[in-house]
Amino acid sequence: MGDAYLNALHSALVDRAASDGLLDVAYRTVDSPVGTLLLATTGAGLVRVAYEREDFDRVLDVVAAKVSPRILSAPGRLDAVTRQLDEYFAGTRREFDVPLDFALSAGFRRTVQHYLPRIAYGHTASYRDVAESVGNPNAVRAVGTACATNPLPVVVPCHRVLRSDGSLGGYVGGEAAKSTLLSLERAA
Repeated sequence: MGDAYLNALHSALVDRAASDGLLDVAYRTVDSPVGTLLLATTGAGLVRVAYEREDFDRVLDVVAAKVSPRILSAPGRLDAVTRQLDEYFAGTRREFDVPLDFALSAGFRRTVQHYLPRIAYGHTASYRDVAESVGNPNAVRAVGTACATNPLPVVVPCHRVLRSDGSLGGYVGGEAAKSTLLSLERAA
């Protein structure tokens, strides 16, 4: 069986699953300047962006357990997100306008993650600044945890949050990815 035949079968499976209401999570991978990214979406919106270092199989296992086990590779369902990421990495997009699904976050973490897009493109804030902005100035460490567990890195810009001394701090994609994203935004 050739690749064309297998691709046609997979496409038919995706179409059938979607028409039968059995496709809850669609995913694909995309190449980017910060490495290969896994994108996953639900009917509500983009639910996960993951770096390869997070282990895509493990990420999909978590999505299956917490969102739905009905997951299929369906790249076409992520075309809008992929296009916006391409524009962002090309320096022509400063914010994302795709629907987001925060099903993988709760409580204070979700509050912080909802706040992060308010940090303007090309700007940064400290963990303390974010804690104060969300009304809990003593929750600096909790802001760090919210950033570290952000299920939507790049799109929800946790990379714009730095330590009070201006150093990078941790990042799910690694220090090099955080530095690349900040440099990209400064250059645009």
